[in-house]
Amino acid sequence: MSPLSRIGRVERTTKETSVLVEINLDGTGRTDISTGVGFYDHMLDQLGRHGLFDLTVKTDGDLHIDTHHTIEDTALALGAAFKQALGDKVGIYRFGNCTVPLDESLAQVTVDLSGRPYLVHTEPEGIAPMIGSYDTTMTRHILESFVAQAQIALHVHVPYGRNAHHIVECQFKALARALRYAAERDPRAAGILPSTKGAL
Repeated sequence: MSPLSRIGRVERTTKETSVLVEINLDGTGRTDISTGVGFYDHMLDQLGRHGLFDLTVKTDGDLHIDTHHTIEDTALALGAAFKQALGDKVGIYRFGNCTVPLDESLAQVTVDLSGRPYLVHTEPEGIAPMIGSYDTTMTRHILESFVAQAQIALHVHVPYGRNAHHIVECQFKALARALRYAAERDPRAAGILPSTKGAL
């Protein structure tokens, strides 16, 4: 892996979906997203642009059934590609956090690139169940799937918000920034793994 470029590429094919994800952690925020679920594409675009990750996602799923498999399998592949791109994690900050407002909504995200998957997720109850063809209950499942494959600890808290679009979008924007900060190289820690265990 080039010291100047950390890239992950994952292809995942099942009877339900065919997914290709490529991510460059040291990119400029260029995205090429197509899952067939418009709002999900919009959220993945936020992830790439605000994380400054070059992100390609191409998913062909069984949308004639519903969007669940497409969304889930894309998140699994994205998590695996992110983990692959991180490599040995030497010299990274490891921890990142970001708070992002979107009009009346607020998201607080904290991440530890720990090698141990764990998710804490809270958001307001009673938000609209659908945004276009996007089931809003899938936001938590996207994060669960991503965390499981990326092997990170992730805390996402939305203390308030009314509009479903805003509630979901501020989570993806804050996640993008938190991941960006955690994955960036610390100039004071070159060659150092940020763990007293000697492993992440």
